[in-house]
Amino acid sequence: MPDYDVVVIGAGNGGLTCALTLAQAGRKVLMLERHNVPGGCATSFVRGRFEFEVALHQLSGMGSAERPGPLRAILGEMGVLDKLEFVEMENLYRVAFPGTFDITLPTNRDGLIDELARLFPKERDAIARFMELVYRYCMEMVQGLFFHDPGISKEKYPTYFAYAFRNSQEVLDEYLESPLLKSILSVYWGYVGVPPSMLPFGDLAIMLWAYIEFKPYHLKGGSQAMSNALLDAFLAAGGEVRFNCAAKKIVVEDGAVKGVITEQGDRVDTGRVVSNASTIHTYIDLIDRGEIPAAELDAFKSHTIGPSAFTLYMGLDCEPEEVGIYETTNFITTTVDSDRAFSLWRTMEQQGWALLTCYDVSDPDFSPKGTCQAALVALQYGDPWYAVSPQEYADAKYRYAEGMLRLAERVFPKIRDHIEELEAATPLTHLRYLGHPGGAIYGFDQFAKDSQYFLSNRSAINGLYFAGAWVGGGGFQPTLTSGRSTARSVLKSLKKA
Repeated sequence: MPDYDVVVIGAGNGGLTCALTLAQAGRKVLMLERHNVPGGCATSFVRGRFEFEVALHQLSGMGSAERPGPLRAILGEMGVLDKLEFVEMENLYRVAFPGTFDITLPTNRDGLIDELARLFPKERDAIARFMELVYRYCMEMVQGLFFHDPGISKEKYPTYFAYAFRNSQEVLDEYLESPLLKSILSVYWGYVGVPPSMLPFGDLAIMLWAYIEFKPYHLKGGSQAMSNALLDAFLAAGGEVRFNCAAKKIVVEDGAVKGVITEQGDRVDTGRVVSNASTIHTYIDLIDRGEIPAAELDAFKSHTIGPSAFTLYMGLDCEPEEVGIYETTNFITTTVDSDRAFSLWRTMEQQGWALLTCYDVSDPDFSPKGTCQAALVALQYGDPWYAVSPQEYADAKYRYAEGMLRLAERVFPKIRDHIEELEAATPLTHLRYLGHPGGAIYGFDQFAKDSQYFLSNRSAINGLYFAGAWVGGGGFQPTLTSGRSTARSVLKSLKKA
């Protein structure tokens, strides 16, 4: 008899929801986590009197109790919804082009159209038609795919089939004239990590639609509160977890999983493993080369590792409005050329694109009274940081941080004077804490071919499964959903057995 029905490697979003779903279905589950807390990206850390949120900016898919979104439903099904407190954000986002342009979009369709039309009056009709396309596409996608319509066809869902994999820039150009307007409407491309010229329109449409219809949310206590709630529910359901305990090897014999060996040298027998680690790490580092199907290794040739991030975590000794922060989500950019900004992610040059998130705007209790915190993020690949020598690392890190801070000062000129705590994280920092190649935060580059439509959560090795960004979309809602989906696949396999 195996020790466990399933061993889950990694307690990130996907690992937690997968392990919890399996345990609540009555399965004996062990979760292994190399860190001392659950969460992966969904966690926090403390500096001085501030507890900094690591990665969450806008939680999607929640919706209200009266109009629930898919993520609210999932959290409710897992029994953790009533353990969490959510705060709805008042606006969608602010986009600031320092010294030239500034706009804040509300979280409703008509208000968004009116605000854009106020500044681009000649394009009012075009803006309305573009948003109509977004909604029509998403309605067809939800009805056809989410509700698993067996009669799905090009004739029944023409917008979905016509636009799903067209690039976003092409569609924006088809409807709109102003490069500035197009840049404002596509600014969410940073949440996926590929520019509009490479981003499938379906991805842009679903982000806009979901945040407008179900609103962006923040979590009281940050994402760590959600990770803790998921862990508590997992333990209550009979699950077991070992922290500070990484998996050293997945034992595979004759094409099937037989167990896991921990870094402490313990062998755990099981017929099924779910890896919340990257697929690259899982195959290359955890499985004997002779046991890896050639097709799995060949598949890596068609993927590229996605971007990581450079993040400044700032604890400020004042309330947000004292430094001119009035919105939770603030995109700062100096260019409408997203391809140019994207190309600089592979260099040590400043890209002129960043996101500043201040949770205290939506949640005044998030930081100690009379203070606030802000996370300033620029996406960047890990490649240029590999070339930095250990002797030069500190200088390179703070030089890049200085450039980002100067960009923020162009919109929030008083921000530097109020910094009490400052922590900078490079792609190498993310690599160290996440264990992902390149410190990637979204998994592989999220091109159309690397989307959840084409990646499988099941390996050719019998009993090996995956959950998380490396087999689907990056971000919180997709990875939380991914774990749930993978658990269902494992349960089907167990039922057949």
